Amino acid sequence: MTGQHRADNRPPYMRIAEHFRGRINSGSLRPGDLLPSIKKLATQFEVSTATADRAMRILREEGLVQGIPGVGTEVVGPPVSLSSGSERHDRSGRTQSTWGTGEQSSGHSAAMVPAPAEVAAALNIASEADVIRRTRVYRDARGIVAHSTSWIPAEFAEAVPELLQSARLKTGLSLDQIARATGRATVRRVDEESARIATATDLRLLELDQQTVAAILVLTSRFYDAEGRVLEFGVDLGAPGRTRMVTSEVGA
Repeated sequence: MTGQHRADNRPPYMRIAEHFRGRINSGSLRPGDLLPSIKKLATQFEVSTATADRAMRILREEGLVQGIPGVGTEVVGPPVSLSSGSERHDRSGRTQSTWGTGEQSSGHSAAMVPAPAEVAAALNIASEADVIRRTRVYRDARGIVAHSTSWIPAEFAEAVPELLQSARLKTGLSLDQIARATGRATVRRVDEESARIATATDLRLLELDQQTVAAILVLTSRFYDAEGRVLEFGVDLGAPGRTRMVTSEVGA
């Protein structure tokens, strides 16, 4: 009924986990803070110790807290997020910005370059054919989030000359500008995620020491128009320590 709150029918352990998840994500609980003991949690929330322990186990699995033998449960902090190109595309449609919370972008550059083999295959063009390359680095308070590259067919340079300017686009994503200028809008996209040990090139782009050995996430997105032609191929290199978390509602 209007004006009434919907009953929370989640199991008690999920409600407890959500309570502390919210406080950690909001900053109310900070890294290094200790949570109450399992016994105290059970008393506070009027549940069994098994239920309280199950709630803490969920938070440990999500990487929000860690158990320290003889000490208790310590807050690690909220996950350090990494957005994919498709998520940035969605965000731009809602907010007119690709930036996530607390993010900014810098180092914007653009050039017409010969297409590397991987890019040529993704765009279905000849290897070494001209292609527009646009790059930028996303940062937040913790440092680099990702190095992002958009590879765009050279044919769009004439219709959208801004694509070759080494500056942040002011009127929407490259895909938005292409759609306005040519009528070719994105109707389908294909996202892929993989992990690898950072190469020397990856380390340079992520501003890491060349002696660093680190695993990174590589997120790619291909955006297609109604005729199945690729409008853009995006590649995001996630900085070490960044995570990907996707939450979905699962029906009965």
